[in-house]
Amino acid sequence: MTRSHTRLIHHAAALMLLSFAISHSASAEEKVFGAADQVATAEVLQQGMQLEQDRRWSEAIHLYEKATKRFPQDSDLRRRLLISRIHFDVTRRYRDISYTDSVAQLNVEQAADLYVEILAKLEANYVDPLNLNEVLRNGTAFVEVALTEPAFLSNHLPNTPAPAVEQFRLAIHRDVLGREVANRFEARQLVLSVAKKAEQKIGLKQTATIYEYICGAVGLLDPYSGFLTAGELSEMTSQIEGNFVGLGVELRPQDKRLHVVSVIRGGPADQSGIRADDEIIEVDGSKTDVIGADRAADLLRGPENSTVKLLLKRNASEIIPLSVARRRVEVPSIEAVHIMDSQHGIGYLRISNFQKTTDEELDRALWELQKLGMRSLILDVRGNPGGLLETSVRVADRFISDGVIVSTRGRNGIENKNFTAHRAGTWQMPLYLLIDGDSASASEILAGAIRDHRRGLLIGANTYGKGSVQGLYNTEAAKSGLRLTVSKFFSPKGLPIAHHGVGPDIKVDTDEETYVMAKPVVDTQGREVLNPQQTPQDKVLQIALEKARSGQ
Repeated sequence: MTRSHTRLIHHAAALMLLSFAISHSASAEEKVFGAADQVATAEVLQQGMQLEQDRRWSEAIHLYEKATKRFPQDSDLRRRLLISRIHFDVTRRYRDISYTDSVAQLNVEQAADLYVEILAKLEANYVDPLNLNEVLRNGTAFVEVALTEPAFLSNHLPNTPAPAVEQFRLAIHRDVLGREVANRFEARQLVLSVAKKAEQKIGLKQTATIYEYICGAVGLLDPYSGFLTAGELSEMTSQIEGNFVGLGVELRPQDKRLHVVSVIRGGPADQSGIRADDEIIEVDGSKTDVIGADRAADLLRGPENSTVKLLLKRNASEIIPLSVARRRVEVPSIEAVHIMDSQHGIGYLRISNFQKTTDEELDRALWELQKLGMRSLILDVRGNPGGLLETSVRVADRFISDGVIVSTRGRNGIENKNFTAHRAGTWQMPLYLLIDGDSASASEILAGAIRDHRRGLLIGANTYGKGSVQGLYNTEAAKSGLRLTVSKFFSPKGLPIAHHGVGPDIKVDTDEETYVMAKPVVDTQGREVLNPQQTPQDKVLQIALEKARSGQ
């Protein structure tokens, strides 16, 4: 596979500790900032600190991620990004009943065994050599941040005086910083001693402390590795399979509110009349601008066949109350399959993600377009965050007749593989691949293969640059899992994707304030097509159409 404190001064100790966690990623020679860069980063930090103060962690992460791509040499931005990720991680876990139940049910020995099990999996499978002392410092950072989070405090320390919690929190790193461990069993003993001291000093349940070390062991390795609660593991498995229990909507948090980006056809939201661009302003009586977008999104989840009451705002003024049943939703990964220009036989389809069913869906779509007279194909992976490596290889194999599609390289040799094209009946039509900065992971495998084999024309913007592969691992000591980076992948010519991405053959500069990417709508025959009124504003698609019409 390829988020009770209000004062920012409480971050001080975490900042000290995290400086060690990120020291390896800072370059030996920092580039000198120009005056304009200093102003720009200062503005980002000011915006980010306000988001942090408002506890809008997902928005802060998004802001810092964009800024660190623009200013990779700025250590303050990297540090704020890491801190925001820890806060987000703690808050998301304590909104998950499967996680809080696990913390409540496991005893101290079981939790300590789970910690050792996870360290063993890291040592055996993680892409880079493991530094146990750095892993311990990361775990301590998670404990420090957890002791500032209202959800954690209300769950474990509702009656402990705030000054006592703060005094203990500020002292943690001094206890761990100077102590070195040689193996995971020594790490276990050190974590147990911290947990025991936390119980003695502030009454914190030992299992709760150990769990922060468990999550911290994985949470700061890289942006794509992490501890998965039982609920998250189940949800991720469902995503891989192409189905999940829910409403069938794609959501975007914005200014503490939830906006509907798209609605899955035939799903509960679609059948209830929810539309793209609606705003969810209440979930089961809770106002989203009060509880925040992340919490509101959590409230939308629930058991199959249960009902959630929503209040929607449409067209800035229309208020719509709805009750929607949660059901199992089959998620298509191929969208908007149609002929865009019948005169020139230009087919179009969009791949939204790479799941188990994608290559089969692609086969059906290609044969459908073939029957409709397709002579060339526009393949759109803009906004596609990725998915399964094997699926992306099978998709690329539909268009590349022979040679390497992608290579993976891991630390232990087991993950060193070359994936090659080999299937008969490869589609030979001219191909135009649309990419952007949100095309990531498996999308980049496809883009790199198309580029290196000169199989088609890449149009748009440089891809995201996520060049790593993740594996899913179940844990034995608890019903939970791990998502671990196990290898890095390279294009057929051996070019790294991580931090570089895949560049387009034709770069299209788009103004984010005016640019509109064409969205699928349903035509009179019930098929998804691209809205002809929006298509002219989609500059990338327009250029692809021009190239396809001219046969370039």
